[in-house]
Amino acid sequence: MKAIAVYCGANAGASPLYAEAARAMGRALVGRSLELVYGGGHVGLMGTIADEVLRLGGAVSGVIPQQLVDRELAHPGLTRLFVVKDMHERKAMMAQLSDGFIALPGGMGTLEELFEMLTWSQLGIHAKPVGVLNVAGFYDQLVGFMGHLKQEGFVKPQHAGLMMVESEPDALLTRLLGI
Repeated sequence: MKAIAVYCGANAGASPLYAEAARAMGRALVGRSLELVYGGGHVGLMGTIADEVLRLGGAVSGVIPQQLVDRELAHPGLTRLFVVKDMHERKAMMAQLSDGFIALPGGMGTLEELFEMLTWSQLGIHAKPVGVLNVAGFYDQLVGFMGHLKQEGFVKPQHAGLMMVESEPDALLTRLLGI
């Protein structure tokens, strides 16, 4: 079974569309027999997607730093839960366990994880696909800014397309999986 890392908010966000998109992504992952790899929390969109995958009988691997376990944020019912030392170890393990990466709506942590995977791809550290689920235009400004980075010469043309953008889970998974 292939595994997809999903980065998303530890909060639910302002719109109920974000939680619905997380559930839809969970259904799409299970529908394609893909394992979910995520941050291991039970709160926000992270908990929503994990709960949906588990409800449908899919596999979920969580990777969570001990500090967040101590704050009682770990999801109690995952297929596998890896407790790691810190956020650096978390990101490295999630990358190792995954065959591709998707960002759903989220905050600074989600963006940091997304950009680290894009940077690693640009540098040749991995050759795994990276995408964002652009729920209700959530990532429109980021997509525009990425075009600005290219236009201003800070992102090379061959790297400009590293971030795949789709508004529907199935379309994004189809592009990520290359089918």
